[in-house]
Amino acid sequence: MIELMPLWMFLFVCLALMLGFPVAFTLAGSSLLFAGIGIVFDIFNAKLLMAYPDRVFGTMTNTTLIAVPLFVLMGVILERSKIAEELLENMGQALSRFPAGLGLAVVLVGMLMAASTGIVGATVVTMGLMSLPTMLKRGYDTPLATGTICATGTLGQIIPPSIALVLLGDILSSAYQEAQLSLGIYDAAPVSVGDLFMGAIIPGIGLVLLYFVYLLVIGKISPEKAPANVNNGQTVTKFKLLLSILPPIALILLVLGSIITGMATPTEAAGVGALAAALLALIKGQLNLSMLKDVVQSTTKVTAMVFAILLGASLFSLVFRGFGGEHLISEFFNSLPGGTFTAVLVVMVVIFLLGFILDFIEITFVVVPMIGPVLLASGVDPVWLGIMIALNLQTSFLTPPFGFALFYLRGVAPESVPTSAIYRGVIPFIILQLCMLVALAVWPEMATWLPSVINQ
Repeated sequence: MIELMPLWMFLFVCLALMLGFPVAFTLAGSSLLFAGIGIVFDIFNAKLLMAYPDRVFGTMTNTTLIAVPLFVLMGVILERSKIAEELLENMGQALSRFPAGLGLAVVLVGMLMAASTGIVGATVVTMGLMSLPTMLKRGYDTPLATGTICATGTLGQIIPPSIALVLLGDILSSAYQEAQLSLGIYDAAPVSVGDLFMGAIIPGIGLVLLYFVYLLVIGKISPEKAPANVNNGQTVTKFKLLLSILPPIALILLVLGSIITGMATPTEAAGVGALAAALLALIKGQLNLSMLKDVVQSTTKVTAMVFAILLGASLFSLVFRGFGGEHLISEFFNSLPGGTFTAVLVVMVVIFLLGFILDFIEITFVVVPMIGPVLLASGVDPVWLGIMIALNLQTSFLTPPFGFALFYLRGVAPESVPTSAIYRGVIPFIILQLCMLVALAVWPEMATWLPSVINQ
């Protein structure tokens, strides 16, 4: 019973989160509650809690995490600057003659938005407001239209610069160092957020191609679900299309290009990206004091939420380890038949199932620090593991009943669109994401090749 204390603690947190209690306070409160129980029954060392202030100070002085508010700021500015609206309109007109052309335009614009903002909610809401009414008006099948928008919005989870990759990169970096020290290795090459950014590029593009193929097949075999619109009376010139594509492309090249070439760290690139986004909004005449106030407030709210959860999760991790949770996980993995492969498979299944009830931030801050050091100590590549987890977490935005992308779209979709249609629409895209996850498991080089080439 005492040996299973970490398990009861984890289950208690999951139950409290399902009941709707605030994440940060649930993590911290549950940790203190179980620590208190452990102290009373003399099964927890109270002196371990004295390490928590050091963890808080470590978070405050972590320069990598500065990228979080900067990328959020960049994304919110771009959301307000109407760049996506203009791009979607022109791209939709350019591709409207083809079956599923508007759907392809949504995926393309969503990909560019993901690579420019890295914020899932902003992309889903923007696409929902701009493209869903048009898709329905042009005769698109409701589940197909809603599924395409939700799935496209989640590309911000895997395509860099992604807030999820920044958080995962920081946690996996600490876990990798801990794993190497446990093996007696003191000079291991560090794992950075930039490595995860580079590792996510090929899987991210692969996922976009899967979306493309799916929509093209639907447009070919069931044109009534994704009709072409040859006579819509609207055309777009190549020059106008180029002008709408250039701003997000330039921003992507500026941010990711500076990271990949080694000219800037992710934090520095985030600062450059935020400034560039502000200049783009200023050039388009969208930047004013009212917008700036709204942008700063939104950025502050998101940043405060992320860091509050991070601090609560740090306390949870400390108490969890104080009860011997890490040893419990290690013994469980070692007892599994099939070794490391089975351990990774179990972790992926657990993360996928947790995605039905928990947010990606909660899983990142609670689960990854628990399983990361154990898996990395067994020889798993940290970049590959990070991209596998990121792809898996991407499905958490789509899986009912608590998929956030579903909530975002439900909030802006017309009342005529039933919630059941949204749920049905995302199922094929969840399957596509799982197919990419399997492909990455079979061919780890999809994630590890580019970082290894660039870091040479």
